[in-house]
Amino acid sequence: MSEVSDKLRRLHPWIATAAFALAAFLVYRALRQYSMSQILESLRAISLRHLALGAAFTAGSFICLTGSETLAVRYTGRDLPYRRIALASFTSLSIGHTLGLAALSSGAIRYRFYTGWSLSAGDVGRIILFSALTVAVGMATAGGLASLIQPALVAQTFNIAPAVVVAAGVLLLVAVMAYLGLAAFVHRPIRIRYFELPVPRLSLALGQVAFGTADFFLVSAVLHQMLSATADIHYFPVAATYVVANAAGIVTHVPGGLGVIEAIILSLVPGANVVGALVAFRAIYYLVPFLVGCAVLAIAEIVRRQRRPVAEPRPSSST
Repeated sequence: MSEVSDKLRRLHPWIATAAFALAAFLVYRALRQYSMSQILESLRAISLRHLALGAAFTAGSFICLTGSETLAVRYTGRDLPYRRIALASFTSLSIGHTLGLAALSSGAIRYRFYTGWSLSAGDVGRIILFSALTVAVGMATAGGLASLIQPALVAQTFNIAPAVVVAAGVLLLVAVMAYLGLAAFVHRPIRIRYFELPVPRLSLALGQVAFGTADFFLVSAVLHQMLSATADIHYFPVAATYVVANAAGIVTHVPGGLGVIEAIILSLVPGANVVGALVAFRAIYYLVPFLVGCAVLAIAEIVRRQRRPVAEPRPSSST
C-alpha cells in the first residue's frame, strides 16, 4: 500500500501539470473569440459599487479564515493571542491560495511562524490538517445548501435534473452531519502509524462548519459581484459552481484553481463580459491579498531578525 501511495505522490506534479494544461487549453478555446479591447471594455463595465462589495466580501473571507485558524490552534491544546494567529493565517493563506501546493507554501509559512512561538512541528501538522478538514466541511456544507435552496437554478446551470442536484445536496449535508456525530460521540484519538490525531470536540467541529461555510459563501459572493455587474446570474448557482471548481482545483493542486474556475464559469456563462468579471475576481481575491501577504511576510522577517538576540563574544582564553 505504501508503494502505491509513493507512486501516486510522485505522479502528483505530472497530474497537476496535465490538469493545468487542459484548463489553459479550455480557457484559450473560450477566449480566442474575444479581442483584448472587448475584455478591457468588460472590465470597465464593472462599477465601483461592485468592486467595493467584492473587496468587502474578500475581507470577510479572510476574517473567517482567521477564525478557523483560531479553532485549529485551540485544537492543538495551545493558546496564542488572536493577533498572532491572524498574522500567521492571513500571511500563509493569502500566499498559499495563489501559489497552490498548501504543504509547500502556506504550510511552510505556518511552520515558520508557529515554531517561532514555541509550538512543535506536530502542533503545526495538526493545525494544517484541521484547517484542511475545515475547508472540506465548509465546501460540503456550502455546496449542499446551495443545491437544496435553489435546486432548479443549479440544475439549469449544470444542465442536469433537479432530482440529481437535490440528491447531491442531501448526500453532502449527511456527510457533514456524520462528521458532527463523530465529534460528539468519539472521544479517543485516531492513530495513523506513529501520528496521533485527536477527534475535535463538538464545539470545535461546529465552529468548523460555521467558519468553513461562511468562507465559501463569501468567496462565492465576491465572484457573484463581479459576474452580476455585467451578466444576469443568480447567487446560488454561482456558489455551487465555485464549490465544484474549487474542489477540482484542490484535487489537481493547480495554484488558486487557475484555469479550472475560468473554464467552468466560461462553459456555463459564455461571453466577453464574463471574462472581464473573472479577471476582476482574480485581482480582488487572489492578486491583491497575495501582494499584501508578501509584504507582511517580508516585514515580519525583518522584525524577527531585528529581535533576534546577538550572541556575546566569548572571552579569549589565556595561554
